[in-house]
Amino acid sequence: MELKLTRPICFFDLETTGTNVAKDRIVEISILKVFPNGNKESRTWLVNPEMTIPDEVIAIHGISNEKVAKEPTFKELSKEIYTMIKGSDLGGYNSDRFDIPLLAEEMLRSDVDFDMKSTVSVDVQTIFHKMEKRTLEAAYKFYCDKNLTDAHSAEADTNATYEVLLSQLDRYPELENNIKKLSEFTTRRQFVDFAGFIAMDKDGEEIFSFGKHKGKKVHDVLEKEPGYFGWILNADFPLYTKKVLTQIKLSKMNNKLG
Repeated sequence: MELKLTRPICFFDLETTGTNVAKDRIVEISILKVFPNGNKESRTWLVNPEMTIPDEVIAIHGISNEKVAKEPTFKELSKEIYTMIKGSDLGGYNSDRFDIPLLAEEMLRSDVDFDMKSTVSVDVQTIFHKMEKRTLEAAYKFYCDKNLTDAHSAEADTNATYEVLLSQLDRYPELENNIKKLSEFTTRRQFVDFAGFIAMDKDGEEIFSFGKHKGKKVHDVLEKEPGYFGWILNADFPLYTKKVLTQIKLSKMNNKLG
């Protein structure tokens, strides 16, 4: 089975210095771009993270500090990577909760205005967990009847993710071969930012999903406690969360002026 596409989709995987979206950095990124006509384009980059990769992380993906010491930084690669994914939907394994938020942080740190307003994403892990509840290696064996060699290599994981999705579409006739529908199926909860600090309520209004203002409308909090906005901007929150919050604040100001 082939994906039914109306525009390209980029499957991608990251190897990183850790799991903190706000602080950690990319050390390897692999992208498999699939076009509506079935053509494919693949690229893999090693990245100098400009920070030390912890030994326990090196033990997982095998990318040492020496290996990336002379590689370009993400900022140096950002425009090339953005050009490849621009105008495409995104796919990955656990990508909605980790890879996409971290990619957004790296893009914003590199002064690339990255957002997902016109993009949908398909998280293959969510399909797997809803249907079978296992790991990527188990998913690859289960759906494709293959052993995943070089696991935690960005290129191997990226290609395996793409193959697993194709096999999932073959196995589950109730899954519609449509990227927008697959994105809706893999979305756990509707968040405005990637990290999940700002969500949407049942009326489609932004609410805080953490802390002392959890469940409260963002507009109301910013109006009654304006210092909260400054605290978030100066605290250790992801850049994309700060960007979204700023957009909400500016929208409220513009509505008042209008």
